[in-house]
Amino acid sequence: MAGSESMVVMNGTQISYIGHDCEDIPEFLGERYGGHAKRLDLSFNRLRSLTGLKAFSQLEELIVDNNLLGNDLQLPRLPHLHTLTLNKNQITDIEWLLEHLAVVAPSLEYLSLLGNEACPNQLVSLDKDEDDYQRYRYFVLHKLTRLKFLDTRKVTQKERSEAEARGAFMKVVKPKCDMDSTDPRSDFVATPYTPLPRGSRDARNHKGVFAKCRYVYYGKHSEGNRFIRNDQL
Repeated sequence: MAGSESMVVMNGTQISYIGHDCEDIPEFLGERYGGHAKRLDLSFNRLRSLTGLKAFSQLEELIVDNNLLGNDLQLPRLPHLHTLTLNKNQITDIEWLLEHLAVVAPSLEYLSLLGNEACPNQLVSLDKDEDDYQRYRYFVLHKLTRLKFLDTRKVTQKERSEAEARGAFMKVVKPKCDMDSTDPRSDFVATPYTPLPRGSRDARNHKGVFAKCRYVYYGKHSEGNRFIRNDQL
């Protein structure tokens, strides 16, 4: 336990526990940091569950990129959460996730799902094009009307209008999968793709990503606590 606790990087209300191959959120994280943490980075682990987030009642930003989270993902109610990145996980069913987020994260404004099959991006699926991705954006914005940023792009007023008018009819079809669909804990086969910048692939130097792939380092030498610069809003 002492060794695990020594691997936590803390900078004020920002907590990072990156690259430790844990499948569940360690209990000591919630016990020690849950009451005051506002930003939690659990990237580059092997998380299959986020049950341990119940202790993080004040959380505003959650980064869980490069894990094994699937369609059974459930979050506790996080009323202050405004930023969530789920890049490169195993999510294939977008509709259930969006409906769940609408209930448990009513303040959500920034969401990124790059690297999941549910996000039809050409970098992941060569048979997808920009039209597929745009339909996905309309559907997401139909479900989560408060979003200001989705993946790498700021939400435009035109997208909002289109999502309101037609978003309900642009449901993303769940892709076929060779995994055993009855077992959400099936072994994950890693792909070489990552939506993160090259420097972010180092678990000790992870960067949350929004906007046009601009990023800010959060760690011992953090320079701020924001994903989006004022001139990008």
